[in-house]
Amino acid sequence: MRLSAFLLCLTVSSITLLAVAQVQVPSNRQPMSKAISSNNLSGKFIDITAKSHVVFNGQASHTSKKYLIETMGSGVATFDYDNDGLLDIFFVNGAPLTVPMDKEAIPQKTGSLYWNRLFRQKKDGTFENVTEKAGLEGIGYGMGVAVGDYDNDGYEDLYVTAYGGNRLYHNNGKGGFADVTQKSGVGGSGWSTSATWVDLDNDGLLDLVVLRYVDWKFEDVWCGEHREGYRSYCHPDIFKPITPFVYHNDGDGRFTEVATKIGIDKPGKGLGIAIADFDRDGKIDLVVANDSMFEHLYRNKGNGTFEEVGMTAEIAVDNDGRTYAGMGVDFQDYDNDGQPDLIITNLANQRYALYRNNGDSTFSYDGYASGIAGMTLLHSGWGIRFLDYDNDGLKDLLIAQGHDLDTIELNYPQLHYKEPMLLARNTGKGFVDISASSGDVFHQAWSGRGMAIGDLDNDGRVDAVVTTNNGPAYILHNETVTTNHWLTLSLVGHRSNRDGIGALIKLTTSAGSQYLTVTSSGSYLSSSDKRAHFGLGTDVAAKLIEIHWPSGVIQKLENVQGDQVLIVNEEISKR
Repeated sequence: MRLSAFLLCLTVSSITLLAVAQVQVPSNRQPMSKAISSNNLSGKFIDITAKSHVVFNGQASHTSKKYLIETMGSGVATFDYDNDGLLDIFFVNGAPLTVPMDKEAIPQKTGSLYWNRLFRQKKDGTFENVTEKAGLEGIGYGMGVAVGDYDNDGYEDLYVTAYGGNRLYHNNGKGGFADVTQKSGVGGSGWSTSATWVDLDNDGLLDLVVLRYVDWKFEDVWCGEHREGYRSYCHPDIFKPITPFVYHNDGDGRFTEVATKIGIDKPGKGLGIAIADFDRDGKIDLVVANDSMFEHLYRNKGNGTFEEVGMTAEIAVDNDGRTYAGMGVDFQDYDNDGQPDLIITNLANQRYALYRNNGDSTFSYDGYASGIAGMTLLHSGWGIRFLDYDNDGLKDLLIAQGHDLDTIELNYPQLHYKEPMLLARNTGKGFVDISASSGDVFHQAWSGRGMAIGDLDNDGRVDAVVTTNNGPAYILHNETVTTNHWLTLSLVGHRSNRDGIGALIKLTTSAGSQYLTVTSSGSYLSSSDKRAHFGLGTDVAAKLIEIHWPSGVIQKLENVQGDQVLIVNEEISKR
């Protein structure tokens, strides 16, 4: 980021080979198969925030000193914390800042205005604030969130990053969370941003990778135009990069920091992180979106260590060999060739960076040919995810936008601090901007930051939750009109981690195959529904589903009926 210019689940025994269960579409919601038309190429996203009873305003605590941390916003998670089959929403929040702040200060929450928020979804589609009951008010100036079942007990846990120290909350399965940070050893230090749960060594336990932004304290540094008399937020170039944390899950509720030991330790200015097996060697890899320096790609060598290969893989810079303000990121296969591709958002005048995987451990910059560069030249992007909004079998892009500088229009009147969301449709030959015709929300200017996706009401259309900097959150309900069918898979690992994070799913229809890496990470500071959503196009069923689990198990399902959510248990009797 250039911050100044920036189950009914089938019961299984220990020997069950496979269980598949359907989650029913609620009776008061219309299944996608009954939609009236499939010819409309536009999307339709509706702001249902008020209707959902979700009220959240992120507190960045802007000051006259323009401390860099004020620009960042905060993240959001969509996840099912109580296992009732409905996604819930967790928001990260800031803390009060004073003028001036002591250089060594660690901001703390002083009241409910600054609490993080957990909203539980009720059966009627509305949400209730259960923050206090769940024990998730939080402390400190929050940044990001990562969701994962680190102890494989069947309940999703929360890791919340912040400036000055992070928190791990263990889900007790009874509606509450316990702060186990001290016992677990994952508190960290400095300015943490995005994080991801991922099984780095395939031992069946989720490890934790935590990015940090820059080496920074509350110093009174003037940046901006002295001649004009206004102060601006400082460029990250004046601050030193810093190494991430990598916590190995030791299996007893404790973690060991191993970043240097395993080679994920290059100093960076990390803001976004995503996972995929980019070279298809069966080992999960990591990509880090860095701000105004080389982007990092960590290749899993398969011997317990990683090597940073961003430059040789040709994703470290853009098509012109320049660094850019890497912020949000996603790492999925958009062209259905079986190779995970990469997109990284950045600031206006830089163009979002789309990299197509060549299948030989390198990438080609595809921003221009795909149309992404042209449609994003004057925009600044943060949260981003590939998603199939119309269920046609092609992954589209949804992006939260807004500049980091609230003074940007003083020098660049063609750029804007607040911007509408962007929806880019994948045509199979490139992307086209369909935002203008896809709902009023794409005509509203926000200072967008975090974004999480997931099918909130299990109607087969992927929804989104967006946070803004020092402003309200928005729930965007996908009401796209289409007769296309869909299938959502919820994996349950047994040899692998219970969430199935890192699994590669290949789904085949009459139109060909699609590929998706199971993950809750990506975007910016946020964590999305781990369930794998596929559009089936006009097919009513998937001909073949092939799941490559992290454990090495390869599992196949044939002729799977569409328009349902399936729970798939990992086979444990063979590899």
